[in-house]
Amino acid sequence: RFSALPLPRAAVLLPLLVRRGRLCVLLTRRCFDFQLRRSPGEVCFPGGKSEAADKDEIETALREAQEEVGLPPEEVEVVCRLVPGLDKMNNLVIPVVGFIEDTFQATPNPDEVSDVFVVPLEYFLEPLNYMALTYKTSSGHRSRMHCFTYDDNEHKTSFKIWGLTAHFAVFLALVIFGRRPTFEVDYDLDNLVSSAVQNFMSLYASVQEKKSNL
Repeated sequence: RFSALPLPRAAVLLPLLVRRGRLCVLLTRRCFDFQLRRSPGEVCFPGGKSEAADKDEIETALREAQEEVGLPPEEVEVVCRLVPGLDKMNNLVIPVVGFIEDTFQATPNPDEVSDVFVVPLEYFLEPLNYMALTYKTSSGHRSRMHCFTYDDNEHKTSFKIWGLTAHFAVFLALVIFGRRPTFEVDYDLDNLVSSAVQNFMSLYASVQEKKSNL
């Protein structure tokens, strides 16, 4: 649906697993190395820019997950792609959803990833620590940014999950659980996917309009 958009491409993998009877999602925290080109110290899904050898965004997401956390592509059961987003550099980011086994043991790439952790997906509907920020994008588009703080007992630390990562996590939780969150979202929950597509295309149009005015 979005293949004709003239934007550089990236993809992220949203790895789902069942842990202690709860559906969870795996996340990473990038190294606190300010030489990193992408978001040092931030929580992200495994992923990155598409390369010429990648046949599609699924291959991009799986390749990046293997490079970042040692997840073999054959151990991911890809189930769908979600509505894309735009990152800070106006890359078109495609979220790829796949199931992995709870027995997966991550081997983080020390040059890129400092932590790998899991969060119950329901946390992105009923968080204990949440705030929303209204902001204006570089194109002038007004949007709501979700900001979650998750206290991880295993790592004995708190992780801040915000921006595009939080956006994808919230949408995935809405799709899977089909119920209203405890906070406001910019979707028509009765027409979730079409509403998300409309929001994305409005954002894309505002970015293109700004480019044409430069």
